[in-house]
Amino acid sequence: MKKIVCILSYVYIITSSLYAQDIRVHDPVLAKDGNTYYLFSTGMGISVFSSNDLQHWQKERPVFDSPPAWAVEAVPGFKGHIWAPDIAFHNGLYYLYYSVSAFGKNTSCIGVATNKTLNPKSPEYKWTDYGKVIESIPGRDLWNAIDPNLAWDDQYQPWLAFGSFWSGIKLAKLNNDLITVANPQEWYTIAKRNRDYKTADANGGDAAIEAPFIFKKNNYYYLFVSFDFCCKGVDSNYKMMVGRSEKIQGPYLDKDGVRMDAGGGTLVLKGNSAWPGVGHNSVYTFDGKDYLVFHGYDAADNGKPRLKILTLQWDSNGWPQASLP
Repeated sequence: MKKIVCILSYVYIITSSLYAQDIRVHDPVLAKDGNTYYLFSTGMGISVFSSNDLQHWQKERPVFDSPPAWAVEAVPGFKGHIWAPDIAFHNGLYYLYYSVSAFGKNTSCIGVATNKTLNPKSPEYKWTDYGKVIESIPGRDLWNAIDPNLAWDDQYQPWLAFGSFWSGIKLAKLNNDLITVANPQEWYTIAKRNRDYKTADANGGDAAIEAPFIFKKNNYYYLFVSFDFCCKGVDSNYKMMVGRSEKIQGPYLDKDGVRMDAGGGTLVLKGNSAWPGVGHNSVYTFDGKDYLVFHGYDAADNGKPRLKILTLQWDSNGWPQASLP
């Protein structure tokens, strides 16, 4: 049985538990609060699911009941469909970064909200929105303020990776409050592909790069990105690439020693006939096991995006490996 619930301008569906492969998501990220996993993904108000086992999922209420006012002002035409969140826990608070953007343009902003808990049944459950952290403006910036990912270096200095297409993936130093950019500013380009800036992102050809995620493993920071195109159903050719560095600022090198800021990247996972495009991944360690979390386009269902979670393996030289079942 399904129950339709309407809150302000949003309608969402509460269902019985669904298996991971049944959940339609883009850009999934995970956090664990107590014994429950919470998944956040692109959607109206930011889509949320919960699970006790990473297999059966329950739809939860979205983060925002209505579009943040600051985002409506910053991005003309924004109606509340929020992209590519990132979730992290620090000093008793969950920090949820998110993207608001015009499609195919670099009219984009990254916002952040916090909560003491991810459990919607807790009396302490309340999202506090701090608004804009970073903004990109056409004609001023050759980068795009979307796809945020929070990471810390060995000195526990916070950094925000973000970006897509244009001049590639950026890394900016944050203040310890995690909601403002540090001053004096430190920015780096950590991955990019050559492109013709006269060509729109939607026709960016082999310049397509997005969805950074930094994961520390042993002595290396691993930078995961997605090459090529999402969002085209069965015609999607999304794939996951990686490089690594001993410093969070880079340079990130692939297996062949090519810098990712010079077009390099080692393949982690690409699509097959059943899942033609796979990407926008995140990586986590839960109970001593590493997981690769991403979305794939289901050829058996006209290319609908589905949640995929795989165990991430590492070869003898410390490079991540994964395969589709």
